[in-house]
Amino acid sequence: MGEQRIVLADADSTWRKNVKAILNKYGYWVVGEAADGLTALKLVRGRQPDLLIIDAMLPGMDGLRVAKIVHEDKLAPVVATASSGQQGIMEMAKDARVQALLIKPVSETSLLPAIELALANYQEIIDLENKITELKEALETRKLVERAKGILVETLGLSEAEAFRRIQRQSMNRRVPMRVVAEAVIMSHQLKSK
Repeated sequence: MGEQRIVLADADSTWRKNVKAILNKYGYWVVGEAADGLTALKLVRGRQPDLLIIDAMLPGMDGLRVAKIVHEDKLAPVVATASSGQQGIMEMAKDARVQALLIKPVSETSLLPAIELALANYQEIIDLENKITELKEALETRKLVERAKGILVETLGLSEAEAFRRIQRQSMNRRVPMRVVAEAVIMSHQLKSK
C-alpha cells in the first residue's frame, strides 16, 4: 500500500480534506484536488496520477463523464463516489467504466480496499491489453513471413524450409527483425510484377 499518486475531485472541500488525511496516513500522495470535472480532467492529464477518486456528480463536467474519458484515454483507474439517493448510479458507473463505486459517507475501511483493488485490476487490464497487442503483432509478422516464403518458393524454386532459412539468415546478417526482411521481399516482388 501507499506511494501511489492520487487526484481527488469533489465539490465538498471538507470531504476532500478528510479523504486526503486518510490517504496521507497510509502513504498515498494526493497530487491534486479539484472541485469540478473539467479541473479534475486537466489535473489527471497534467499530473498523471496512479488513481482518480471522483464524485459522480460534479459541477461543470459530470464526474462520471470525466471517468469515462479517463478510462478511454487509459490515463488512470477511477474510483467514483456517490450519494446514496442518486437514481441509476450503478448503471451510470458501469457505463463510465469505473473500477469501484463507493457510497458516501466513505470510511477508511471501504476506501482502502477499493483503492488497492482498483489499482491491481487496472494494472491487470493494461497487462492484458499489452499482451493482446504483442500477439497481434506476432500474428501479423507470421503472416508476412509466410507470404514472403511463398514468393521465394514461387520465384526461386526453393522449398518452404529453404525459403524460411533464407529469410532467417537475412534477418540475422542484417540484424533486423524477420518482419522487415519479409516486408522487403514482398515489396520487391510487388515492384517487379508492375
